[in-house]
Amino acid sequence: MSAVEPLPTRQLGRTGLRVPEICFGGAVLASMPSIFGYDVPEERALETVRAVLRGPVGFLDTAAGYGGGRSERIIGAALAEIGGPPPGFVLATKVDRDEETGDYSAAQVRRSLEGSLERLGLDRLPLLYLHDPEHISFEAGMAAGGPVEELTRIREEGLAEHIGVAGGPVGLLERYVATGAFEVVLTHNRWTLIDRSAGPLLDAAREAGVGVINAAPFGGGILAKGPEGQPRYAYAAADPVVLERVGEIVAACDRHGVPLPAAAIRFSTRDPRIASTVIGVTRPERVTETLELHQWSIPDELWPTLDGLAAPADHWQN
Repeated sequence: MSAVEPLPTRQLGRTGLRVPEICFGGAVLASMPSIFGYDVPEERALETVRAVLRGPVGFLDTAAGYGGGRSERIIGAALAEIGGPPPGFVLATKVDRDEETGDYSAAQVRRSLEGSLERLGLDRLPLLYLHDPEHISFEAGMAAGGPVEELTRIREEGLAEHIGVAGGPVGLLERYVATGAFEVVLTHNRWTLIDRSAGPLLDAAREAGVGVINAAPFGGGILAKGPEGQPRYAYAAADPVVLERVGEIVAACDRHGVPLPAAAIRFSTRDPRIASTVIGVTRPERVTETLELHQWSIPDELWPTLDGLAAPADHWQN
């Protein structure tokens, strides 16, 4: 591959922000082996964040709940070394419920934000999400004096420039988008080479002027390493049908000389409905490698083949 070129940027809905097509994700930096299947030493995680901050991608995503705050703490340490985020850098984090009690009240949203600001060493954030609202009912999320109202208040106070919602179930995220309360929606594991369940959400968000961030284009690793290297999809054992389809995707990519992860990344970034694609990295060298994969030359004739190899709809997430 040639030298890494500057990344194109896209408008993030109606936020006024322009973000690069790639966003690096901080979940894997938190070393959560129960989810990702491996540990990440803290020093290596720190070196990885340093590489992101030195590189051309000015977009980094994390959450209060990743590793009990470990991801934010590591990112905050790297930011402190350089005196804070570089000019124009977009750092996104997410407020989380109390994992021990399940509390997702307005007070918990405020506590979560305050913890994030402390760990990151910041006094305000460019983008703040309500994270995993599937853990409470939609009615509780939208209730007067509830978490969404508190998130809106946080934006009004200037502690977050923009707010979004990030979660799993597509139908629930569509309901949140329809409220008009959010500027950005983040979906994960639901718009990939193998799973197309987020299609209606992407359409609804575009219609509403809500920016879309698509996370986990590798489905937790299987669409980077193949079914033999990672027989799991979306952090659970993959169904035999999914394993078979991914094997066929690998074979199709091989016939065209295209690395599987390059196709997985481009599937997301080529979609005009998606502003940016979140990719987790756990080694500093992966920063440049990811950008090289993103720029890989992929023949147009491969896409119809790959579209036909997505799993049947009854094997998608929800």
